[in-house]
Amino acid sequence: MKWKELPRNIKVRMITSFFNRAVSSAVMPFMALFFAGELGKVWAGAFLIITVVVGFFINLVGGYISDRFPRKKVLLATSWLNALFFLIMTISLFPESKLILLFAIAYIGFIITSSLGRPAMHAIIIDSTTPENRKAVYALDYWLINLSMAIGAALGGLLYMNHQIELFMMLTFTSTTIPIAYGIWLQDNFKDQLKKQHKNVFIDLVNNYRIAFRDSAFVKVVAGSTFIFAAEFSLNSYIGIRLAETFNAVNIGSFEIAGVRMLSILNIENMLLVVCFTFIVNRFTDKFDKKNALLIGLILYGIGYVTVTSANTWYMLIAFNLIATMGELIYSPIRNAVQANMIPDDKRGSYSAFSNLSFSGADLIARSTIIIGAFLMPTMMSVYIGVIIMFGIVLIYTGLFARDWKAGKVIGENVRTAK
Repeated sequence: MKWKELPRNIKVRMITSFFNRAVSSAVMPFMALFFAGELGKVWAGAFLIITVVVGFFINLVGGYISDRFPRKKVLLATSWLNALFFLIMTISLFPESKLILLFAIAYIGFIITSSLGRPAMHAIIIDSTTPENRKAVYALDYWLINLSMAIGAALGGLLYMNHQIELFMMLTFTSTTIPIAYGIWLQDNFKDQLKKQHKNVFIDLVNNYRIAFRDSAFVKVVAGSTFIFAAEFSLNSYIGIRLAETFNAVNIGSFEIAGVRMLSILNIENMLLVVCFTFIVNRFTDKFDKKNALLIGLILYGIGYVTVTSANTWYMLIAFNLIATMGELIYSPIRNAVQANMIPDDKRGSYSAFSNLSFSGADLIARSTIIIGAFLMPTMMSVYIGVIIMFGIVLIYTGLFARDWKAGKVIGENVRTAK
């Protein structure tokens, strides 16, 4: 699909998120390291788990709001608040003894506002695509996300240790331009907002999600995605902290690759592979049955991250990170497109919010690995991640294609009845 053929909303979303993510990726992957270094691993793990739980519930509220109110207004409000909280985080870093409490409060504020706005953005994207072009759009979006994150990871690896303030200033600037771009170019064509059914807002919110919770196939996909994403998210949680503590530095001339830089290299490798091979792999998988392609991709992904969890030599880390990334390239566009096709037209905000729980849940599991990893050996952590991934594969595969199986079963029964 050519760039000029994309709807305006898709272009706005991709361009704004590209620049914002390029800068945020230079700092956000290091939040576990930041809090662990300032206040200790257990405190950092507990605090980050709290932020995930908060985001988990606020995300549901965001989905309800995006179906009840104009989505563009929701995005404008939350985007301006995001910029404000990034500004506060930046200011808290200026004193020599950093204002950690203020930083932590602003970080929680950012989690709340971003969780409120995310479902509205996802819903607008689904509104602007069709089942026919959705896989191509998701592949392009996936490519741009990883290109921006590769740039961010490179910036973070080079500048994070000594130029935190400058990075947060850049993040504040880019996050300020986003609501301006939304206000000028974003179109909100969704007119059929849900009506309030109950006087009690809490009951109305719960009833709004009843359909999604009763959709067993969709629930399986969300739960499975939670387990699958947890492995990748642990790269910047448990694995990052482990590398910072135990990785034996490698010297290339006068350039030293220590634990933090090794983490940046793994992130850069992942993203560069995505940038270079997304469209090649996407065209290749189009030739195969999507069920088999999904399963192969998930298995490769699992093998890669199970090994990276405990590996401590640079060549093992790079080799199995490559395997994990190729698996991700195979399964991700298929999962995204099929999951989007499962969402009812009039419940896109709520379903999108519900599907975002997979990210919150994965974050929760990944943050908990910081605490669990303080008591378990790395090899045992590999076993733990492996079990999680196996559960994820089973749930995603059965959830995405459960309806196909049911339809096939009904057809088969009808044929036998006709005979």
